[in-house]
Amino acid sequence: MKTKRLHTLLLPLTVTLLTASAETFEPIKYGDMDQWVTRNIKESGIIGGKTKQVYAIGPTATVNGSQAYTPKGGSPWATSNVMAKVAGVTKTSNAVFPDKHGTGKCAKLCTQIESCKALGLINVDVLVAGTIFLGKMLEPIKSTSDPYTKMEMGVPFTKRPDALVYDYELEIPATNERVYSSGFSKKRTMKGHDNAEVVILLQRRWEDADGNLYAKRVGTGHELLSKSTSGWVPKHHLHVHYGDITKDACYTPAMKLIPKASSYYARNSKGKMVPVQEVGWDAPDATPTHIIVMFSAASGEPYVGTPGLTLRVDNVGLAYN
Repeated sequence: MKTKRLHTLLLPLTVTLLTASAETFEPIKYGDMDQWVTRNIKESGIIGGKTKQVYAIGPTATVNGSQAYTPKGGSPWATSNVMAKVAGVTKTSNAVFPDKHGTGKCAKLCTQIESCKALGLINVDVLVAGTIFLGKMLEPIKSTSDPYTKMEMGVPFTKRPDALVYDYELEIPATNERVYSSGFSKKRTMKGHDNAEVVILLQRRWEDADGNLYAKRVGTGHELLSKSTSGWVPKHHLHVHYGDITKDACYTPAMKLIPKASSYYARNSKGKMVPVQEVGWDAPDATPTHIIVMFSAASGEPYVGTPGLTLRVDNVGLAYN
């Protein structure tokens, strides 16, 4: 079908009746993936000086130049596509692309190796996994360390959906190998192919007098997509489970509360990026303040994945019964 502040950035949603069983579907703005911003960025001469295209999900537009990107047209979406400036060198990374789907477009998320070679001064390979999420990416990227500190995860949201709904297509290479390559340590390979990952989290966040951000987990949805599909899977439902689900049949270790060391980041009321520390499970009937939605062409730790793994995503929204 193609049809951060803590107190701002309300998530725009519209309502369309999907079925006669009273389920309603609220598409997330730009979740039909039909509109894209094309950024034309000239990389530094020392690494070739080519103009590269970097894509963002938002109103159709073209942006020329190496200025830091901020979401346009009220788009709640960010991607792993970035402009980096490291040691004075401007470099781009693009692993999320617009692609054809029916009469419209979709988001194509790829796992691939980004290389940077410059006259013997720089010679690094970094594995990047195409990722889209609700929030913001903070540019320019200045290092490959602590990637979550460069992502503002989640947007304000106060509803209680039953499921995240999306169309998807998945291609996993016929290999039993994952690659670790951060660019600044030895590249290595490991057994086992990677998976695509989809996450929806609802949190109730608050801030203390010192600007620290805390959250309780209101709702949880997580799945690993581990098998190639023969085509598109339409209207796939990832259900949201509320309250403390640690004793429920649906629970997996990947659904656990986010450890402090791996916390997602957000801006506090002072404009500073700080970790959002999950401190417990909320009541089953609690009202969230924020929603996190993420699709990725890899799962697990940063800079690890199966090159060639490709996830296509379209028509993303929320279902209510």
